[in-house]
Amino acid sequence: MTTLTNRVESRPLGTPAGLLSGWDHLEWWVGNARAAAHFLMAGFGFSCTAYAGPETGVRDRASYVLEQNDIRLVVTAGLAGRSEVADHVRRHGDGVRTIAWATTDVDGCFATATERGASAVAEPGDHADASGSVRRAVIGAFGSTELAFVDRSAYDGPFGPGFSAEQVPTLSIGRPVGLDRVDHVVGNVEKGRLDEWVEWYRRVLGFTEMRHFDADQISTEFSALRSTVMWNGDGVVVPLNEPAEGSRRSQIQEYLDAYTEPGVQHIALRTSDIIGAVDEMRTRGIRFLTPPETYYEDARLRCGDIDVPWRDLQRLGVLVDVDAGGHLLQVFTETLGDRPTLFVEVIQRVGATGFGEGNFKALFEAIERDQGRRGNL
Repeated sequence: MTTLTNRVESRPLGTPAGLLSGWDHLEWWVGNARAAAHFLMAGFGFSCTAYAGPETGVRDRASYVLEQNDIRLVVTAGLAGRSEVADHVRRHGDGVRTIAWATTDVDGCFATATERGASAVAEPGDHADASGSVRRAVIGAFGSTELAFVDRSAYDGPFGPGFSAEQVPTLSIGRPVGLDRVDHVVGNVEKGRLDEWVEWYRRVLGFTEMRHFDADQISTEFSALRSTVMWNGDGVVVPLNEPAEGSRRSQIQEYLDAYTEPGVQHIALRTSDIIGAVDEMRTRGIRFLTPPETYYEDARLRCGDIDVPWRDLQRLGVLVDVDAGGHLLQVFTETLGDRPTLFVEVIQRVGATGFGEGNFKALFEAIERDQGRRGNL
């Protein structure tokens, strides 16, 4: 059985998927990078490890690199009203612009992807300074989202040329949160285009289908969605969602309306101690969706005799699910910005390889309650 935690030897050779070694970083384009960096440091426990801006010779934008164990985020804001970053934020709000994957063969990834139909955004090139060079290439994906292939094996600086580790903002509050790695990154696409993008990931990148959920598996009284989970066979997991027919507007359609195009809906971050992580994040002010009062009674019956701290899970609003491999614990933040778009999932896997299928109904009902408060259901 393929899993999300163990390397497999069936990665598709001769494709970009087979050349990826993991997640390099996720870049968010935001209205205020300094404020976004502070929010992620204060609420999620990230440390700022590098900065780029006018003080480092970068004239058109400011970027902060935030790290926690194997997770690396970059938040970037434009410094001029007519910059491409500022224009993107005006149209879409804060959101993930670039999904960057690590590889030692940037040229091979780019050549194969573009030969198979990907649009070229930036051809392979070296970005060098006194600390070495970072090789990078970029292709287009759904909406304005870009996919980058990055090789930083010849670079020993803080992040890349134009970035400095000097005079970065620091913040020391509370205990470590304990977020370890990116588990998966979810994209939302328009109704009727899920199969098209699944085929694009298969044909262009060499990803394979891991799971598929139809509308009758992911639905509530009011709304539904379809979802296909694509992956490279070795830990790079990209679920894709589309809205389905329902009596009211689904969470996916609300996202598409607010973001005005397809994009990244949420980022799932893995932890080995979700109780400690969520407890600390709540103390730091992060707000999470709350399951209905009957959820835990139903979950105990559904999950059987598993060894989990039920009282703490209920206190923190953490959801539970089981599959053939074990169990998982997961919780979802409210949307991070003013628009109902990007949010974060925190997940702990104890052998389980699924995505909380048993929690779909409770989760989506919680999301719908938020939609109802906004008047968008």
